[in-house]
Amino acid sequence: MISGIVNADFEAIISLSICDSEGKVYTQDTIVDTGFNGWLSLPPDLIDRLNLKWKRRGRAVLGDGSECIFNVYEAVVIWDGDYLTIPIDEADSEPLVGMSLMEGYQLTVQVFEEGSVEIRKVSAV
Repeated sequence: MISGIVNADFEAIISLSICDSEGKVYTQDTIVDTGFNGWLSLPPDLIDRLNLKWKRRGRAVLGDGSECIFNVYEAVVIWDGDYLTIPIDEADSEPLVGMSLMEGYQLTVQVFEEGSVEIRKVSAV
């Protein structure tokens, strides 16, 4: 299980372990974003610090209907105890965990300041 807390801005926050290009593990607070269907987004300065490998360009349609093009990198993250190689979308925002990373999990959020955030693997029936 992955756990976190709701902050004063009512954002669901979890800590995520991300490996740099040499395998050193860094811990980064991230916002759970159910409106983001990608895996993980990170700001350019953090991508540079981690020296992540560039993979390709990506394209997305934003909530306002506009289209944006962005760089996609690759990184290893530790998710629920497993090492996963995932795409990282570059975005000028706080780090965001998207729905693709949470696939197969149940998200539970107590929506009040200091409420709990729990992400649990769902057993196949």
